[in-house]
Amino acid sequence: MRHLPASPSRWIQLRRLAATCIALWSIATPLVGAKVQSQVDYTRNVDPFIGVDWGGNTFVGSAIPYGVVKVGPDMQTFDGRRSGFGYSSSGVILGFSHLHLSGAQGKYGNILVAPVTGPLDLNDIKTPRTDEVNRVGYYAAKLTRYQVQAELTSSRRVGFHRYTFPASQQSHITINVASALSLGTDWQAQKFLGAEVHLTSNHEVQGVARFTGGWNRGGEYKVYYYMTLDTPANATHTWSGKDLTTAQDVTVGANTPVGASFDFATKANQVIQAKVGISFISAEQAKHNVQQEVPAWNFATVRNAATGLWNSELAKLSLSGESDSQRRQLYTAMYHIMLMPTDRTGENPDWQSSEPYYDDFYCIWDTFRTSSPLLTLISPDRQRDILRALIDIYRHTGYMPDARSGNDNGRTQGGSNANVVVADAWVKGLKGIDYETAFAAMVHDAEVPPTDQQKEGRGGLKDYNEKGFVTLADERSGSRTAEYSYDDFAISEVACGLGKAKEAALYASRAHNFEHLWDKDMSVEGFKGFMRPRNPDGSWAPPYLVVRGTWPDFFYEGDIWTYSIYAPQDMRRLIEMAGGNEAFAHRLDWTFLRRHFDVTNEPGFLLPVLYNYAGRPDKTADIVHMTLEKAFADNRAGIPGNDDSGAMSSWLIFSTLGLFPIAGQDVYLISTPSIPDASLSLGNGKKLRILSKNLDPDGLNRYVQSATLNGVDLPNSWFRHAQIKDGATLILTMGSAPSDWGKLIPPPSMSDTTSPVCSKVQSGTPSM
Repeated sequence: MRHLPASPSRWIQLRRLAATCIALWSIATPLVGAKVQSQVDYTRNVDPFIGVDWGGNTFVGSAIPYGVVKVGPDMQTFDGRRSGFGYSSSGVILGFSHLHLSGAQGKYGNILVAPVTGPLDLNDIKTPRTDEVNRVGYYAAKLTRYQVQAELTSSRRVGFHRYTFPASQQSHITINVASALSLGTDWQAQKFLGAEVHLTSNHEVQGVARFTGGWNRGGEYKVYYYMTLDTPANATHTWSGKDLTTAQDVTVGANTPVGASFDFATKANQVIQAKVGISFISAEQAKHNVQQEVPAWNFATVRNAATGLWNSELAKLSLSGESDSQRRQLYTAMYHIMLMPTDRTGENPDWQSSEPYYDDFYCIWDTFRTSSPLLTLISPDRQRDILRALIDIYRHTGYMPDARSGNDNGRTQGGSNANVVVADAWVKGLKGIDYETAFAAMVHDAEVPPTDQQKEGRGGLKDYNEKGFVTLADERSGSRTAEYSYDDFAISEVACGLGKAKEAALYASRAHNFEHLWDKDMSVEGFKGFMRPRNPDGSWAPPYLVVRGTWPDFFYEGDIWTYSIYAPQDMRRLIEMAGGNEAFAHRLDWTFLRRHFDVTNEPGFLLPVLYNYAGRPDKTADIVHMTLEKAFADNRAGIPGNDDSGAMSSWLIFSTLGLFPIAGQDVYLISTPSIPDASLSLGNGKKLRILSKNLDPDGLNRYVQSATLNGVDLPNSWFRHAQIKDGATLILTMGSAPSDWGKLIPPPSMSDTTSPVCSKVQSGTPSM
C-alpha cells in the first residue's frame, strides 16, 4: 500500500502507540506467535459491517484475533424476530453479550449486559439505536430509548463496557444470565439448563450459566462470568423468574429467567464502566482473567491494545494500486478469517494438557479449502497451534472434529476434513507438529465407524470401505463418497511421507472411490457422466437432481454439477471420464452460464479454477473476474453467503490476488489478479509478492500473457509451495485477449506418469 510521509509529530505518536501496545502485551492477551510490529493503522481499512446482511452473518462488536470474548449487540427485528448470530441492521438492541460466532449462527449469545434508565421492566429491556460505529476492537451506539451512549472494547477473555448515562434517578446496569441466541425447542436450538448468580458486593457479581444444543447439537457447556463496576451501586437486585428481589444469591434450573441489576442515580453524562470476565473453568478464573488482562479502568488503553494486535495481523497483507473498495474488502476479509477458531488455551474444562486448545471450529468443512491454506502461508505458527489443538482433541475425544463449538464436537457435514488440514501442513513443511499422532487420528477417521454419524468421524464408513462407496442406506452418500476419496488421498500423502508404504498404497487406492458413483451413461442437459446414487445392493437408484441438498440428501449443500467434478486429487482422470479437455471446458461453461455454480457455498470454491486443468486458464480468468465483480462488495450485503468463520473471506483474498490453493496439496493455481501490486508476509520475514503488469482498473486486461517466478520463466498456470516458501516474486504480464500461456502442462494429478502422491515437501521432510 502506498503511504505519504508522516510528519515528525505523527511519527512520535505512532512510536508511542507501538511502545504502548508492546508494554501492554502481557496485560491485554498472551497470544502465541504474534508481535506488535506495525506502525501503520491498517485497522482503518476494516469495515466490520461488511457481510452483516443477506446471510453473511459476520460478527459486529469487539474482539481481538482469535479471542475468546466477542462482545457485541444481540438484537431482534422490529417484528420481534431475534437474530440467530446476534446482529440485525434494523431492529432493536436487547443488550450486549460476550460470546459470538462470525459468519455462522445458532450458538452462544451468553451473559447479556444492558444499561437501562427509568423503571426496570424485566420483560421489556430493548432499545433502538443511532450513531452506530464499529471499528476494530471498538463498538459504540446511542441507545435512544434510554439516552445512554454505549461503548465496548475487549481483551482476550474480558469485555469492557463504558456507558454514559443521562441525569436519571433510575439508572441500571443489568446482567441477564439466562439469555442466549437461538433458544427454543427445535432439535438444533440452544437450551438454557440453569444458572447461579452471586452478588458479592455493591459493584460485583459472578456465577455460571449452563446451556446445551445449538447448531452443532453439542452437549452442555458452562459459561462462568465475573462482572465488576467502577462505581458502587446505590442498590442491587437479583431476579429469579419475573420479579426483582433483594436476594444476593440465586440458583435456578432450566428455562427460568435469572439475572442481576445494579441501580444508580446518575448525573448528566455520568460514565459508569463495567468489566466482564469470561471463563469455561470457574468464576474465580473469570475474575482472575479480569485482574490479569484488564487490571486498570482505562478504556482507551484496552482499545489501543486491541488495535495494536489487529494491526500486527493486518500488516501481513500489503497492497498498492488497489481501489478504495478493494482495500476495504480485503482488509475486512483478513479481519474475518482471524475471528475463529477461538484460542481457549488455559480455558479447557474437560482435560488438562500442555498443548494449545482451540474451539469454535465452525466448520472445518468450510475452512479447510481456503482459510487453512491462507493461515499456513501468513501465520504458520498460528496454524501449527491450531493443528496441535486438533490432534489433542483426538487424543482426548477419539476424533479430530469436523466441527466443534461449546467444547464439544459436532456436526460432520461431509468428509473428515481435518485430514486435509493435516496433509496441507505436511506437504508445505509446517514444523512442530506430532505427525505420527496426527496420522493415527486420520487412520481412525478412515477405519472406525462413529457412534453418532453427525457428530464426528465418517458416516457410512462400513459400506465405503467394503464397497468403495456410500450407499443410500446412509445420508449424504454422494457428497460423502466424493469427500472421503479426497480425504483418503490426504492420508496417503502423509503415510508416504512418514515412510508407511503399505498404508500409502491402501489409501491411494481408495482415492479413486469417487468413480464408483460415476454413471458414464447418465445424461443431463446434453452432458454425459455424473455421480448417481446407488442402492444398498449396489444397483443404480434414480438420479438425484435437487439443486441444493441438505442433511438427509444425496448431496450436501451442492448438486450434480458441483460434486460430479470434485476430484482435486486426480482431475486428469476425471476430465478423461468427462470426455476430455474440450468437453470438460464446455461443461464448465454450461455450469456457469446456466447458473449451476453456487458461489454462496463452499463446495463450489474450486469450480472457477478447474479450467486450468483443461488447459484454459483464460476461462478461469473470466469466471473469477465475473464472480468478484458480481458477488462481492464493500457494503452490508457484500458477502454472497455465510462467511463461515472467514471461509468466504479467504476465498475473496486468494481470488483477488490471482492465486488459489489446492488444499492438501503443495500446489497453487494462477487465476487472474485484480490488484497491480500485492504482498503476503510468510511468517519467516519473507514475502510473496504478486506484480501484475498492464493491469487496468476495469479488468479488461485480465488474461495472463506470460509469467516469471523469482526471475525464471513460468510457463505453467500453477506452481508449488516450495517455490515461494522462502519468499518469492511472481510477475504476471497481462493482456486484453487470451494467450497460449499456461495451456501446455496442467496442474499435477494422480494419473500423471509421475504421481504426486509422494511429492511431500520439495525441500525435504519436516521435523516433528
